[in-house]
Amino acid sequence: MDSVRFSAGGAPMLGEPLPVELANTTYAVRGQLRDGLETVEQLVGWLRDVRERLGTPLRDADLAQAGPLDLAAARDLRQAVRLIAQAVVIGDQPPSAAIDTVNRVIRTAPPWRELRWAAGPSTVTVSGHPLVATALAEIAMAAVDLFTGPDLAALRICHGPGCVLYFVKHHPRREWCSGGCGNRARAARYYERTKARAG
Repeated sequence: MDSVRFSAGGAPMLGEPLPVELANTTYAVRGQLRDGLETVEQLVGWLRDVRERLGTPLRDADLAQAGPLDLAAARDLRQAVRLIAQAVVIGDQPPSAAIDTVNRVIRTAPPWRELRWAAGPSTVTVSGHPLVATALAEIAMAAVDLFTGPDLAALRICHGPGCVLYFVKHHPRREWCSGGCGNRARAARYYERTKARAG
């Protein structure tokens, strides 16, 4: 975890798809679970860190409108994504309540894309709802894309000692969420081999 960049919200940022990044706001430090979304301020910090990856144009003024309901929705969505990811990784059926939560968050503030033409063609994500809720709905839709798309087969949980993070394995040799977890896993294996030889 030492080599993983932490966001203003206090959660690791690995450059994974946004639903995975959201799931990874529950993380571990030295084997102790941590919550990177305990407060509205942490949610705002996390959204500020990922806003360039969102289609929803989140300005600081929009983030200032975030409140306890947004935090509850983000935490519910995070738990749902983690439960679905866990089921996928072990080859099990995801809980229907988790699927219902993802769909509920999408329906709360459904965004749509509109065409813009300034210096050239572009799109912008818009909604008739507050933009923090819209951003969460966008992340929920990205979860639908993740769980129904080609990256599903590449979804993994890190096997680093004490780690609880998920990642999408795009490289055939990748086994850990970060280099830090890989180093800890190698060190733990070396320690066990050394201990076995000594005993």
